[in-house]
Amino acid sequence: MPSSRVCRVLRRLLRAAGLSLVFGAALAGSAQASRLWRWSCHGPGITASGTLTTRSAANADGFYAIIAVSGKANGVPIVRLQQTGTSIPGNHGFPVDNLIRQEGRQLTKHGFAFSLANGTYASPFYAAHFSTPGYYLFLSDPATGRTREPLVTFVAVSGIR
Repeated sequence: MPSSRVCRVLRRLLRAAGLSLVFGAALAGSAQASRLWRWSCHGPGITASGTLTTRSAANADGFYAIIAVSGKANGVPIVRLQQTGTSIPGNHGFPVDNLIRQEGRQLTKHGFAFSLANGTYASPFYAAHFSTPGYYLFLSDPATGRTREPLVTFVAVSGIR
């Protein structure tokens, strides 16, 4: 059976079993190894956490490309990683790069983003240029047009099993 067909079958089986799609995304990525991370983000009115899957090799600046995300934000399941180079609704002009590193500033000013099962979006990033430099989380609700951008605590640890 061709590998792409095997991946499709495995993804269907994972979905049918109700398992996280992060495993399906990692399988579909390629034969390249991947790295798992545990992440959390907390701030005013927001608690999000879960697992990130990245490529196993870092770029020259020590950043790993995020290829999948799973978890919950305020109890709502995360359903999809935002495609690299695109912006979430309500944050046009600020495309994500989906990069993370272990040490120092873990996220770039472009951060990563994900959609939630309730139709909202979130994007954690590092803002050195804000009056209070630090991690922020851009939150967007396209149904209401509301957005907010609280200062948050962001932590990610790689090498989990």
